[in-house]
Amino acid sequence: MKLSQQQTVSKIRQFKPNRTWAVLIVALVIGGGAALAARSYLNRQMASIEAKAKGSTVTAIVAKGDIPKGTRLSAENMALRPIPVEFAHSVAVTPDDFERIDGQVLAYPVKSGEMIMWGLLETQKVPTFSARVETGRRAMTVPVDEINSISGMLEPGDTIDLMVSLDREGKKFTFPLLQSVDVMATGQRSEDDPKGGEPRQYTTVTVNTSPAEARQLIAAREMGKLTALLRNPQDKGPFDEKRYDVAGLLGLDGQAPRIKATGGRGPRRVAVIYGGPNVSNLPPEALRLARAASPAPEPAPAAVPPATAP
Repeated sequence: MKLSQQQTVSKIRQFKPNRTWAVLIVALVIGGGAALAARSYLNRQMASIEAKAKGSTVTAIVAKGDIPKGTRLSAENMALRPIPVEFAHSVAVTPDDFERIDGQVLAYPVKSGEMIMWGLLETQKVPTFSARVETGRRAMTVPVDEINSISGMLEPGDTIDLMVSLDREGKKFTFPLLQSVDVMATGQRSEDDPKGGEPRQYTTVTVNTSPAEARQLIAAREMGKLTALLRNPQDKGPFDEKRYDVAGLLGLDGQAPRIKATGGRGPRRVAVIYGGPNVSNLPPEALRLARAASPAPEPAPAAVPPATAP
């Protein structure tokens, strides 16, 4: 036993490495260094990716699963996913635009997890003007002239009051017909059309009314002249605190409007509304045209005193 150990030690002492062993040792050293360098590089890359993932992100709408072409999009086949800013597509659909794509049809298939982009949707048809009319409302078009259109400065989206002027037994009466009416279009220009710098000329105005208001507007248009008054959009008050009975005012119920006596307390000024550019407040005596038209009696001549005898 002791002899064999001595022989082994003797062989080790006699061993002399040749060129092959030198090459093998060098290769092992180089391989170990390369492995360490690769491991360090991968660790740095993983740390960089994790740092970017923890950075700023945007939320985009993605497909929950594979969505084939022709599928109608809904909340059931779409989901929200945070995506790093550098990987987010510029035309990706965001949650703020969900209502705009809800119910639209895909023109191209989308894989699970892919972002929904605007270019993947089928082209939508341009909605007609009737689609802008709310349920239960009616769009009514009325003719206007240069004066009624406020010199062409009336714009879609404005709010107006509509006045009607009627002739009754040779007299003109003007009274409010509709108040706070929304203007949907002027001519063929609607509220969604881009606004230009110069006023446009038009001969019609389309307003948003209820069915009952549309009937009143048609009747007033046939019986008289309509005038539009531009109203401030912040003005929510009524046009006039007093409501006028149109039938009684125009004498359509068989009784002409009367002016009550003042009870001897002096002339009471009554607001008289008539057609024309001005509105005046006249006392009741001014309405008595027959009396005003009759010539006033001439004053009696002063008496001449009798001459006295000298």
